[in-house]
Amino acid sequence: MSSAVAAIAFLLAASPSQPIKAQTPPIRAYQTKATAIARDAQILDQQQKANPSRFDLKKYPITDSNATHWQESLWAIGVLALDKSYALQALENVLQMTTAANLSDPQKGIIDMAMQVSLELYTLKPEVYGKLQPHFLRTINSSDDSQWVALSLAAITKSANADPNQLAKLKLKVQQRFPKWSQDLHLRATLQNLPSDRLVADKPKTIPNLTDLLKWQVAPQQAHVYVLCRPNRDVLCLMLIKDRNGKFLKQGQQLWSVPLLLQSVRNLDWYFTNGRTPQGLYRMEGISRQPDDEFFHAYGQFSLVNLFVPFEDGVNAFLPNQKGKFTGNLQAYQALLPPTWRDYAPIQQTFWAGNVGRSLFRIHGSGAAIDFFRNKDKVVNSKNFDWNATLGCLSAIEIYDDRGSLIKADMPKILNALNTVGKGKIEGYLIVVDVPSVSNEPVSVAEIAKYLN
Repeated sequence: MSSAVAAIAFLLAASPSQPIKAQTPPIRAYQTKATAIARDAQILDQQQKANPSRFDLKKYPITDSNATHWQESLWAIGVLALDKSYALQALENVLQMTTAANLSDPQKGIIDMAMQVSLELYTLKPEVYGKLQPHFLRTINSSDDSQWVALSLAAITKSANADPNQLAKLKLKVQQRFPKWSQDLHLRATLQNLPSDRLVADKPKTIPNLTDLLKWQVAPQQAHVYVLCRPNRDVLCLMLIKDRNGKFLKQGQQLWSVPLLLQSVRNLDWYFTNGRTPQGLYRMEGISRQPDDEFFHAYGQFSLVNLFVPFEDGVNAFLPNQKGKFTGNLQAYQALLPPTWRDYAPIQQTFWAGNVGRSLFRIHGSGAAIDFFRNKDKVVNSKNFDWNATLGCLSAIEIYDDRGSLIKADMPKILNALNTVGKGKIEGYLIVVDVPSVSNEPVSVAEIAKYLN
């Protein structure tokens, strides 16, 4: 199925065909699109795109020619998290189509967007969007699209009042309707994520020896970035950098570090398009330059660091001595990891995510207001409200005041550090891993330092 159209899925950026050498980014202290007036205009634009008149099926039937119109309007419903009956009705109208035959790709794209927005609002605003459940159940019972079935089951699973008996029956139904469900990532991962299966799924209480991972070199003379998270992605992650000689970068006497947010604005799991950032290995290669103000709200004013998962096009060389993308099997991917980690299922997430077509992961800032996504207080921990969630990317803080002046941004620090360890270019590997803890506090430098001694 297609992902959101580029016009409104503003977190997408074009991958350069060749790595771009890193440079110290210019810092513009003032941004016209970050002023209070510009922020208000951005919200007004979303309100206009979510106006009830735009969901009139007689005027705007769900056809190929109206694909962009519907994508933009459904996106706006998600941004504004509307408590309106007409917004509910609009989603219901689209979800009616999950069992239709002979759908075109543009129509599937509209349904993709509606499914994701529906899951987001159903799980975060059940008092209004709980009425979507019959549509999820009908999709599970009758749709031939495995990803829509998986999204529907995931939505019901995430519901605060999910009934274990109902979930058990739905699991059986899905397995009967899709005999090869174990070969379909969306179905397999969703079924493993059911409450009754979590103990045997890829969410164990312990992880392999973290020292082994931190000391490991995927390839010699390559920079390594580690992003250490909690399983609860509402909590900030910790970014560390190791130079080409295997030594961790320091700032003074402490390890160099930057906090990042790896949460999905859609409240989606890693195996869905636009879901939270998968754990595992990424090839880091070059930057995507910020194209002036065109995508300022999406990325902020600084360049983006390109990350590639296995099977993704656009990478110059996923493996140092082999041009092009990674095309090997799971065993070849596992060989890139330390022996003690190779059978640890969560670290394989990037392999499977790339296998089903996820792509365009980046480390980037944000030019959007910190309260642009109106449901943010239910997606992100209040302690890190200043970071914006994404559609799968790794989010660095970037804040402006009402006059449009830059207050704080970590992308310059990240780009300069990567430029330093890369001796003028950005390349190497990045590893994301969740580190369980009894506390819900972010991974700290002191916690990780214990594994380096």
